[in-house]
Amino acid sequence: MNPSLASEAAAILVERRRNGIADDRLPESCRPYTLVDALDIQQAVSNYWCELMDDSIGGWKCLQPPQDKIVVGPIYTRTIDSVAPVLLWPKGDKARIEPELAFFFGVDLPSRPEPYTPADVDAAIVHTHMALELIHCRYHQPEACAFPEMLADGLVNQGLFIGPEVDNALAAVAGEFSIRVDANGEQNEYAGKHPNGNPRAPLYWLVEFLRKQGQGIVAGQAVITGSYAGVLEVPLDTDIRIHYAGLGEMSVSFLPRQSY
Repeated sequence: MNPSLASEAAAILVERRRNGIADDRLPESCRPYTLVDALDIQQAVSNYWCELMDDSIGGWKCLQPPQDKIVVGPIYTRTIDSVAPVLLWPKGDKARIEPELAFFFGVDLPSRPEPYTPADVDAAIVHTHMALELIHCRYHQPEACAFPEMLADGLVNQGLFIGPEVDNALAAVAGEFSIRVDANGEQNEYAGKHPNGNPRAPLYWLVEFLRKQGQGIVAGQAVITGSYAGVLEVPLDTDIRIHYAGLGEMSVSFLPRQSY
């Protein structure tokens, strides 16, 4: 995509991200129609956001992509939290979250000529945590958007909550586990299942994707690799306990964000 058009789209999306706005599709003149267009805009969003907000990329979301799609998006450092209450842009009176695992890298995996092996990636992971992806869409009719438009905007990510550390070896093979959410005296159970089966498989894909893009993983970054139960809606200003069977439990609460 023409760099000026990518910057035009990025300015719109960053303004929405900063203010919690959902609005129309991007203007046709700067709307992405291909995956390459989308990634150009996504990079422009990162550049503009990080410059404007004095921020950095603190992590990534990814999934082993289905055919003809790329599932990847940066998560910005100042949108990552580990202490409740967590501020977010709600949907009405609900917080929208996805239960995930976050894998933390202890060393850089920079771009290089030779590929990284799964063993290289495994050796770079220092710990794993329960995590919640925070969801917000910058389009008010996402169902009307083509996939490149969603990809350009970071695939509805608005941030990340990092919960307690879990056993690294157990998390590496945690393809399925039940999830219980306790809030306001009510319990909801979900049959948690990773969309790729192996929760580390998307890590191997991401490291290679970033290498080929001339980017890389930076030590300290956290990577989430797919929701175990889709998008959940939970009440605001409420103590919530989320239990991953066999792995651990986290406590969290959410309040509406007013601004950045």
